[in-house]
Amino acid sequence: MILTEDQLQDLLEKSLTELPHGTEWAVTLEGSIAEGFGNPSSDIDFLLVGRTEDDLPTMPSLLFVDGRRVEIRTRSVGRLAAQFRELEKDAARPGRLSEDLLNRCQRLLHSHPLRGHALVEEVKAMLPLERFRRIAADWWAHRARQALRHATALLCLGESDEAVDWARAGLVQTVKSWAAGLGETYLEPKWLSLQLDRAGRPDVRDRYWRLQAATPAPGDADAAREHLTACLDFAEDLDLTGVPRRPEPLTVERVRGVTTWQTGDRVHVVRGRREVFVLGDDAGAVWRSLVLGRPLPRVLAAAAGTGVAEPGPLLAAFLRYGLVRLAWKGGGTVSPALPLAAPSGPVTPPPSTAQPLLSVRGAAVGGPRAVDLLPLPADRFAAAAMALVWSNVVVENAVEDLTGALQRGQWRVAELTARRAVHAALRGLFSAHGVHPLPADSDLVRRLDLLPPATRSATARARELLPRTVGSAQEGDALLADLRSCVLLVRGAAGADSFPLSFESADTWRATLQLGYDWLRLGSHLDAELPIEEARDLLASNGAQPHQAR
Repeated sequence: MILTEDQLQDLLEKSLTELPHGTEWAVTLEGSIAEGFGNPSSDIDFLLVGRTEDDLPTMPSLLFVDGRRVEIRTRSVGRLAAQFRELEKDAARPGRLSEDLLNRCQRLLHSHPLRGHALVEEVKAMLPLERFRRIAADWWAHRARQALRHATALLCLGESDEAVDWARAGLVQTVKSWAAGLGETYLEPKWLSLQLDRAGRPDVRDRYWRLQAATPAPGDADAAREHLTACLDFAEDLDLTGVPRRPEPLTVERVRGVTTWQTGDRVHVVRGRREVFVLGDDAGAVWRSLVLGRPLPRVLAAAAGTGVAEPGPLLAAFLRYGLVRLAWKGGGTVSPALPLAAPSGPVTPPPSTAQPLLSVRGAAVGGPRAVDLLPLPADRFAAAAMALVWSNVVVENAVEDLTGALQRGQWRVAELTARRAVHAALRGLFSAHGVHPLPADSDLVRRLDLLPPATRSATARARELLPRTVGSAQEGDALLADLRSCVLLVRGAAGADSFPLSFESADTWRATLQLGYDWLRLGSHLDAELPIEEARDLLASNGAQPHQAR
């Protein structure tokens, strides 16, 4: 220990003067200094244990005493007993065992009593050290398996550099499991060199450091494979079971809460009913090729059969974003994690910056291999898309009504119908850019600052049309021509230039219904607001007209 008993007692005495009085505390020294690893910059970690019923804070107090940082934690005997019970309860399923809980228990069990020795030893006796060693070794072994299985999968998918990183993680966790079985249970990996020195097996220590020093060149798949094989050999020699030698036991599985929605050729994947990923053409083709439950190599072969070049990195992106998962035959989901690092889990990339966000045929996407996250929650995305489709139906209807009004010389009707068409077109433009709920029609032209500069020519044309009046056939024809030009301009800016001429024929009306139905299914699934009540009938009829014989 880098501090003598007298020095520790002096630091403790000075630290206690800064704390409230009233409780008789037993005190024990935790952490790296208690383990014999510390250095002059290490914290002095005091744990105060009392037979109190008070709800003690979890957060430590940080003091500065005689030039040293001192952390003071307080725990009741009851709380410590509960920690040990929880540890035992979760020990059978190391994947669920909390790293924080394991760390708290380890620090106490390896602490150095300073006051109230009997109470400290009473608490330590709640979990024998031998039992804790086994729990810690199993926990590290579980994590090592997960990391090495993940590395094997990544190598199969052509992600050799990332595979090397996870092979290194598996290497650390393997040797930590082995060391824990020998009593070296301190979790923090930064002291691993001292732990391996103390373990008394220079052969294991030296082999580990040789493997750690091996550095495959970036992009060298053959060197990465050799490195992973060497790590697997080392793991097996340290009696770690369940390590992979081939990727066939890895299967690609469904993730709960992930659903696929396709509109036209565009594939959307909804994660957890909250986030929407939109896939480019290549990514969509790979996604459609997936047959879940199959071994990873077969899934990769099927993806290669789509004609997409290098489908492996796309499959790796699906895994990374939590859209699919990997399972090990007989071993559950592969969930790799790094020690004392940020919690593992699905990655959420930065939102897409594509504009407009969506079109009637699907969300905008950054390229053929893109897997883009939309910057809208899923229900707002669906509601905006439905509003976009419905606004274009209204535009089509209004243009038809305007044409009829002009033919009969109904100038007032024509004026109001033209304004209705312009407002509907603007609603579509706002919806395409993710604005939902929409401003009121009367407010649309005052909210054009919500739209990006690229829409200014379209919005300027719409603004010009709104006050137009009609008093003759010549003015009416000019209004109709200008309105059609404006609608084309706005639809181009909104990604709706391919919208069917809904009221031209039975075929174009069926195309309109099918387009609306695709979006309504998604909106209904996400409990999004439907654009009109009649949309429920379209859902109930599976996209057909409700009174038409099937």
